[in-house]
Amino acid sequence: MKTRSFVISILGALWLLAGCVVPQTTTSQQNKVSQTSSPDAPSTQEAAGILPAAPPPFATSDWKTDFSKRTVEWNEILSGGPPKDGIPAIDAPTFETVEAAAKRLAKQSPILFFANGDVARAYPLEILIWHEIINDVVDGQPVAVTFCPLCNASIVFERTVGGQVLDFGTTGKLRKSDLVMYDRQTESWWQQAVGESIVGQFTGTRLTFLPSQVMSFGDFASEFPKGEVLAIPTEFGRSYGQNPYKGYDSTSQPFLYDGKLDPRLPATERVVGVAIGNHAKAYAFSTLARISAINDQLAETPIVIFYKTGVSSALDTSVISEGRDVGSTAVFDRRLDGQVFTFKAAENGLFTDSESGSTWNMVGEAIEGPMAGKRLTQVVAFDHFWFAWHAFYP
Repeated sequence: MKTRSFVISILGALWLLAGCVVPQTTTSQQNKVSQTSSPDAPSTQEAAGILPAAPPPFATSDWKTDFSKRTVEWNEILSGGPPKDGIPAIDAPTFETVEAAAKRLAKQSPILFFANGDVARAYPLEILIWHEIINDVVDGQPVAVTFCPLCNASIVFERTVGGQVLDFGTTGKLRKSDLVMYDRQTESWWQQAVGESIVGQFTGTRLTFLPSQVMSFGDFASEFPKGEVLAIPTEFGRSYGQNPYKGYDSTSQPFLYDGKLDPRLPATERVVGVAIGNHAKAYAFSTLARISAINDQLAETPIVIFYKTGVSSALDTSVISEGRDVGSTAVFDRRLDGQVFTFKAAENGLFTDSESGSTWNMVGEAIEGPMAGKRLTQVVAFDHFWFAWHAFYP
């Protein structure tokens, strides 16, 4: 009965998310590109894993998708409850100063941090949880900032594919409990967890992952006092700051997931996953909470995983800023200036290297010692629930 009640509450949350939809029209929608075949989209013969054409077992009248192309079985794609764009993406984000955002965000409030060029931006999860996708341009680079609450997956993608800028929305569908997005130019469907198109003209094409990390608003404000913070949209009428998935990160049975659960960790244990080439590893937050710094090597790349406390769970209590402390992670290449460094945790969420004795922070910058001013290269990594990471990187 407890599992049934929890599923019902999640369904209610999803329908709440779908309420009060306000359609948006972006410049790229107004100037939609032709939906004829693009040389950058793989043909049926070119893309590996294309399945035989078969009509989908759901209504398609609202779609312009080429459903003859797909790489997944139709029975793997399930309705999450809301319809197409029922959870509306943000297409015209606005930003405010750190000082202005501090009036509504707590120091421990979780934000997704992304930087490009001279621009550093914070996307509060208290907003992302209601929209799941933000189509943004950061210092000239078109990006899709995404968050799948059911998988706890925060991922930033480059939106340019073969010279064409895509805009993304939500299909209302899930696969392995993960968000299925679509691009508005060809209405191809994309799996958020791996950034790959699984249905439509772009089937088999992968988006480029961009380095990002979840951290506390307090840390962002400290490291980037001139940074920009996503402002609350005024056109949607959502309960920003509230968590519509109360208690979800304590469930033992993920929503609409019927895959095999790996018992090595609880289903909704947080992990940071790293994939380089054909190699992938996951590092449990529970382990990192004890060690705080792990020096490792993956696919010939020496990496370090940093962990710091002080970040609220967005999927715990009703008020996101009051969620339990789950901490945050960051992954970096340990090579710098021709040398491989070895790190250990210091005090106050800082780290030191054994080679130079310099002190480093959570964004990979040396703030004291011989290496002061130097910065490590961030490695693309993803916070996931364990069940979701295992589902896509078995």
